[in-house]
Amino acid sequence: MSTENFKIQIRKGLLEFCVLQIISKKEVYASEIIEELKNSKIIVVEGTVYPLLSRLKKSDYITHEWKESTQGPPRKYYSISDYGLQHLKELIVSWSDINSSVKELLEIKK
Repeated sequence: MSTENFKIQIRKGLLEFCVLQIISKKEVYASEIIEELKNSKIIVVEGTVYPLLSRLKKSDYITHEWKESTQGPPRKYYSISDYGLQHLKELIVSWSDINSSVKELLEIKK
């Protein structure tokens, strides 16, 4: 597996976690989610985020509400549900465990 392919697979695996984390901070619309991911150096395209948002909605992790925009048509704003918040907390624990394990493996023994 190439280094680039490794990075792509890691990003794919963490995308749900990152999107839920963004939505948990405040009500956001899809373009804001994409922008925040890009600012965090997690490069994604709309074609990746929209299906993920749809899956998260079907799983009842997020909700959405249409709101009028001062710049164009109404926008769909996403919020995390109580169920989604619980799921995010579980993902944070899982990430912490995995991160600790990988850090331990990466330590150089002297």
